[in-house]
Amino acid sequence: MDGERRGERDTGRGREELARRIFEISNLRGEFTLRSGAVTDRYFDKYRFEGDPKLLAAIAGALAPAVRELTRNGVDALAGLEMGGIPLVTALSRETGLPALFVRKAAKEHGTCNLAEGGEVAGKSLLIVEDVVTSGGQILLSTEDLRALGATVERAVCVIDRESGGREKLAAAGIELTALFSMSDLEKAAP
Repeated sequence: MDGERRGERDTGRGREELARRIFEISNLRGEFTLRSGAVTDRYFDKYRFEGDPKLLAAIAGALAPAVRELTRNGVDALAGLEMGGIPLVTALSRETGLPALFVRKAAKEHGTCNLAEGGEVAGKSLLIVEDVVTSGGQILLSTEDLRALGATVERAVCVIDRESGGREKLAAAGIELTALFSMSDLEKAAP
């Protein structure tokens, strides 16, 4: 029992440490306009944690249990959204053994003219992978496109939920969002 409690505490400390590391490397101050059009004085530069191989591996390792739980009932592939979801979906695919698809914002106009690269989407159940969710706009757009191609999309995972209404907008479209960290989690872990 004590070992289990210690393990749980260690996991909690590990989670706090991961949140602190993400915050330290990604938190920028200034004036930034988000994809949603909102202006903020704080920006989490996701490319800083996605470009750090050790931190990206730690994030994928921490997110993998939730992905395994979400895919337990028959998800065929992970669908990473351009551009921030691509490194994350690659790391999660490696961590979980699930195939990865790379979803463009728009189908390319040459070659295969695919919206999603890496495999077929028609008839597949997909788990959307995104890095940061603010309004949920890109997940909504990509889900609409993937559903039009015959995919089933009911869930999405992300590293950071900015707690700016995205979860609610996704729920209204029939998409359940699971986040590794909320903005509140990261603020609590800030040094």
